[in-house]
Amino acid sequence: MLYRVMMLTAGLVAAALLAPAEGVAQNTSPGKWSPQVAIRGQDAVKERKPAPRRNINGMWNAQRLGNQSGGVQLKPNNGRPENALPYTPYGLELYKKHKPLEGLDSVSPAFNNDPRTKCEPLGFPRWNHYDVGVQIFQDEHKIAMLYNYDNRWRLIWTDGRSLPTVVDGGVEADGEFRDTRWFGYSVGKWLDDYTLEVVTVGIMPDDRAWLDNTGRPISEQARITERFRRIDSETLEWSETIDDPKIYTRPWETMKLPMTLQDSGIDQITRYCSPSEIERYNTTFGDAASGK
Repeated sequence: MLYRVMMLTAGLVAAALLAPAEGVAQNTSPGKWSPQVAIRGQDAVKERKPAPRRNINGMWNAQRLGNQSGGVQLKPNNGRPENALPYTPYGLELYKKHKPLEGLDSVSPAFNNDPRTKCEPLGFPRWNHYDVGVQIFQDEHKIAMLYNYDNRWRLIWTDGRSLPTVVDGGVEADGEFRDTRWFGYSVGKWLDDYTLEVVTVGIMPDDRAWLDNTGRPISEQARITERFRRIDSETLEWSETIDDPKIYTRPWETMKLPMTLQDSGIDQITRYCSPSEIERYNTTFGDAASGK
């Protein structure tokens, strides 16, 4: 049974990758290998034409934002009063237990407990806040988002299915219980011809994933709302709001990124988290620094 599920999943991804979005022509001319580059902003300014209808297909990048090491874009973790988060008592207690490598309360490598440094998956929506470059493919049923870091992919369903309901330990989808997942369960709908709203629930619990590099927490009760607004042929605005009553007393906006369309023929560098390299780093720096 597990093998059949794995094969079905692989088939879905292949379909998303191979099927062009409506109105996007197949490239019949042969491509060629360009020099490898990390996803960064383009210096060249392209002609900005009107945005295509209901289409966010392409390779997108938030220019020179980096991996948001100081925290999410709109609320960096820098101690300023305007960037203080509306923690619940439990949320604040949990935050104080996190020992990040970046941000206001960062610690030395020997003492951090960031799941990332053990090569655990980043979780959602932390992938949105880490190396903000993403390849998007779409067809009439779904959108596939391919993240550069660790070569991960995510599906957003746009075929009219209902959003699962959050229940204890997971979600209920059409009467069936399902476990929490690293990317949760995402359902999107077009608000108009140029704005896609995506809601995600059923993410991993607060002991498995962080919100950002500075140790802000997030829980399995979170409801994450994203909006993708196609401004013109070369620009996409990507925003995100978190509603997590277990961790925060009210919803708050984490990011509002202007994304630029990249040349689809550029070969990207993909960075993987390697357990053996992490072990060598900890042996040389982390454990050595702690006196172990």
